[in-house]
Amino acid sequence: MTFPAESLAHSDESPSHGGRSPERPDKPEEACGVFGLYGPGEDVARLAYFGLFALQHRGQESAGIATFDGRTSHAHKHMGLVSQVFDDHVLKDLPGQISVGHTRYSTTGSSHVCNAQPAIVPTRLGDLALAHNGNLVNADHLREELLQRNHDLVTTTDSEMIAFALAEAVNDGLDWVEAAEKAFNRCQGAFSLVIATPDGILGARDHQGIRPLVLGVLGSDIPAEGRPAQYVLASETCALDIIGATYVRDILPGELVWITDQGLRSRHWAEATQRKLCVFEMIYFSRPDSIVNGESLYSYRRRLGHQLAKEAPAEVDLIMAVPDSGVPAAIGFSQQSGIPYAEGLIKNRYVGRTFIQPTQSMREVGIRMKLNPLRDVLEGKRILIVDDSIVRGTTSRKIVRALRDAGATEVHMRISSPPVTHPCFYGIDTDSQDQLIAATKSTEDIAKQIEVDSLAYLSWEGMLNATYQEPSSFCSACFTGKYPVDIPEPFKRSKLKFEAKQPVTP
Repeated sequence: MTFPAESLAHSDESPSHGGRSPERPDKPEEACGVFGLYGPGEDVARLAYFGLFALQHRGQESAGIATFDGRTSHAHKHMGLVSQVFDDHVLKDLPGQISVGHTRYSTTGSSHVCNAQPAIVPTRLGDLALAHNGNLVNADHLREELLQRNHDLVTTTDSEMIAFALAEAVNDGLDWVEAAEKAFNRCQGAFSLVIATPDGILGARDHQGIRPLVLGVLGSDIPAEGRPAQYVLASETCALDIIGATYVRDILPGELVWITDQGLRSRHWAEATQRKLCVFEMIYFSRPDSIVNGESLYSYRRRLGHQLAKEAPAEVDLIMAVPDSGVPAAIGFSQQSGIPYAEGLIKNRYVGRTFIQPTQSMREVGIRMKLNPLRDVLEGKRILIVDDSIVRGTTSRKIVRALRDAGATEVHMRISSPPVTHPCFYGIDTDSQDQLIAATKSTEDIAKQIEVDSLAYLSWEGMLNATYQEPSSFCSACFTGKYPVDIPEPFKRSKLKFEAKQPVTP
């Protein structure tokens, strides 16, 4: 069936953060993953399903797929994990040659199926289905412009605004590419977009490439640009691997690609600038098996551990990680220091979002629902535990207490990134600045609060030098407060409530 205009609640990519659970993870959280496929002759819905399955780590709240069968669009989206939202019966009802998918993590607002993407909007050329990762910093201004032109906006989400801006340009007489270029030039901030239409797929990144987007092709033969092929767009290369696609290249900052039966055409919708990829994609968000700059992120994260061991050594008996994100850096620390690596915490990988709340006695047990310490490994040992970041410190303190309860005589902590002192405005869920522990406390005070014998962070220079890429090609604003895209003052003040007390690296 053809769906009417749909929209999302103000939650995927939004400046406000109301309605959060008090028991939030002690990590910054990604907003979503996007996937698109131009695949005549393929089961495009099934391939989109597996692509989203590979991107599940980028969002676990809702998932959706839209397909195009000629001029007709079909869509299914709902709350839950990809494997919960889709089954064979649902996928068979999504025919077509083009698909676009989205997996979502809600950062604010209520959790409801109407918030799920892709957003479907009608135009004179047929429906468009938009999947978005990022955050517009001029969302309020864009919303006012659209309302003045009598668009029926039922939410304040910036994803919906991009879709309506594109639809407006199409309805004013432009073709898909011209309309996309006009719409994107009304958008300020961070975005990676995959947009399915009856005629083809659009893929685009913001002019600084803050959020990732890669291009692949089904099979192993990479065609020349302009030759027909079954092209794939995805947030990460791991989504290409799972469907047997070959990585071709990254979509460039400010680039727009248009994929049709004539092949792929590329143009820059904005003047080319230096890439500013979010460095937290490197440290934490992207899967360790995803490829950036020709190598897996596992290799980069292991180098972070090497550098951390050089900068902040410790006299301990065992190196261990906070699973799973701290594992590569902990292994790297062990390799560099010569201190044995061991698993001291076992993670229950089947604990996810649930509406069934634990009992009070289980809450008092705390961290053991997700992480259970191994007493026979820890008892009588001096332990150094490696993690990739500390945002609030609440989970870290619970882990440290659990390790001591299991018999560890000393617990030291090393973090394979610098202190997070500033909030993100580009599509990552972080607290306002006064809730970021490193913005209000010194490293020594944090160590006392999380009850470790010592604490050290990786330096800003060490983090960037380990990328083996030009340091200035990354956005590291959450560590420095230097934002690559200007933030409107009212939006900025909503999170930057004071200046960080700790000095930050220029």
